[in-house]
Amino acid sequence: MSFADLRANRKTKSYVQSSVTEPASNSSAINTSDASQGPEQKENVEPTEVASFPGLYQAIPPALEVRISEKSGRGLWTKAAIRAGTVILSLKPHVAALSLQHLDSCCSSCFASTSTTELRRCTKCRVVRYCDGTCQTNDWTMHKQECEALQRWFQAAPSSDVAPPSDAIRCLGRILWKKKKSGLDGVWSKEIDNMQSHRKSLQPSSFETNTHLAQALVQYMGLSSPADLAQFGLKSAADLVDLISRFTTNTFAITDPSLTPLGASVSPVVALINHSCDPNAVVVFPRVSADPETQEPLMQVVSLREISPGEEIFTSYIDITLPKASRLKTLQDAYYFACACNLCSATSEMELRESMYCPKSCGGLCSLPIEDHSLVRCVKCQAPVQSNDAIVDAVRVGCEGFEKAATLEFKDPPRAKQMTTNLIPILIRAGLTPSSHPLLGLTRLHQSLLISSFPSPLTQDHLDETIRTASKVVTGLTGLLRDGHPALAIAYTELGKLLAVDEPSPGHLTSQTDSEVEHSVSGAQSFASMALSSSFPPSGPARLKLAYEILLRARESLKIGFGRDNDGGAVGKEVRDFLASLEKEISVWKTGVKNALEDMPKTGHSGR
Repeated sequence: MSFADLRANRKTKSYVQSSVTEPASNSSAINTSDASQGPEQKENVEPTEVASFPGLYQAIPPALEVRISEKSGRGLWTKAAIRAGTVILSLKPHVAALSLQHLDSCCSSCFASTSTTELRRCTKCRVVRYCDGTCQTNDWTMHKQECEALQRWFQAAPSSDVAPPSDAIRCLGRILWKKKKSGLDGVWSKEIDNMQSHRKSLQPSSFETNTHLAQALVQYMGLSSPADLAQFGLKSAADLVDLISRFTTNTFAITDPSLTPLGASVSPVVALINHSCDPNAVVVFPRVSADPETQEPLMQVVSLREISPGEEIFTSYIDITLPKASRLKTLQDAYYFACACNLCSATSEMELRESMYCPKSCGGLCSLPIEDHSLVRCVKCQAPVQSNDAIVDAVRVGCEGFEKAATLEFKDPPRAKQMTTNLIPILIRAGLTPSSHPLLGLTRLHQSLLISSFPSPLTQDHLDETIRTASKVVTGLTGLLRDGHPALAIAYTELGKLLAVDEPSPGHLTSQTDSEVEHSVSGAQSFASMALSSSFPPSGPARLKLAYEILLRARESLKIGFGRDNDGGAVGKEVRDFLASLEKEISVWKTGVKNALEDMPKTGHSGR
């Protein structure tokens, strides 16, 4: 599990158990239980705080500036117009650490994903791996202390099969070692210290989590008394809790180019950006170059739309496909603020994230019924929704099942797949739209499970089911995300690539013509109609043509979501090459048909 997942559940016992794996030994002498205080109002951020230390935030380009507003506090504003797909910020995180599940498959320096046999394992700690000697040398400044800590961690373990510490603990360790090396009064350290802490606002339910993190951290680093903290600029247990609070509040999930979480990262500059559930920018790791001089992993903030001078930059801290109530709760629990963005402040009668089709099939939509609001009508024809209790029960079962299936995705994939297979039809029969929660989440999870369970040899039924599921994911996301959002761009990419897979046993050619296929992907509504039809996906040349059209759309979206100057990042370049290959395949097919027609014998009647 990545730290991004852990942070979303950091108030639960499961988070404590999964993020802190302590060897059984003497408990730490540093007690943090009395360092946290009860709820308090969010700390005021004074204008002098930004300029309190010279040289802070030098990575911010001249076109941006730090400002403070009464509404959102400290944030980043643009001084110039920015077009969609522009890389607003580009920098390497202050620190980053791979999650446990990726330690064997990714380089701990550049975070490139490759086969285990091609990675070089550190011969001392035998935990981290590197692409080559260059990556190992680049990371040695940080790994030197980490290597000793990992060896000490395993030596203190009661058994030989203990897991390494989580990415959270290793990332915190790297922060402290780097602070000490760069100077406690240096710019690097001050930027870390300047990140927002919510120690004084912690809820009692968070005390246990922070205490476990603190105890695991001091044990990992070999500290035995409060005095040992001073070398890292921590004068008390409260300072240690402050550090942990800054970390949990300001950590970003580091991802591969396809948005798969790889671990945890910290960037004080990017952390300056405030949240919106309708963001105008995104944080991505597009992997722009294989050149080691690029200093991957490169963290970039990319604009999703046109941004005017004097406008604040916003990214999203959470999954914005969730309903408003879920988003508000997650933000309050994890970040201690009540979101007042346009999406959360809207009072519209119907919201796609909680929607169902009209019971009279008029083409309109209805809000999902809830227990304390049983009377629901179609916004178009005003037809009332019947069987409200059954729909409420179906959504409740779907939410509970989705949460459980998500926890089983890697632990027990067959069981998770069985759950999604059973739950999705229940929600569809209840009338939920593809964009509605939890149907969209279950559909995305089902697609992932189908892809990871491709049989060998691949069967036509499995491939077609995966394509239909991927098309429903695209349909659901299209209703919620801006065109060009990375999640939507990746969804288009996956659907296009699935359609381009060779059919094991293609059926009869469909009656769809090229013009019909082109029309099918010309708009979200027409694509949704095609994707949900019983004849989808097409077969033969029509399928190949559809794959090409969808990948064209994916490439345009990738260039926005991952940066135009990056050519859409690693995935954008992969799609570009894929399109070139498809063009050749389509050309060969058309040439073959033409030659076959020309070679057919002429038929007819000769006259006298």
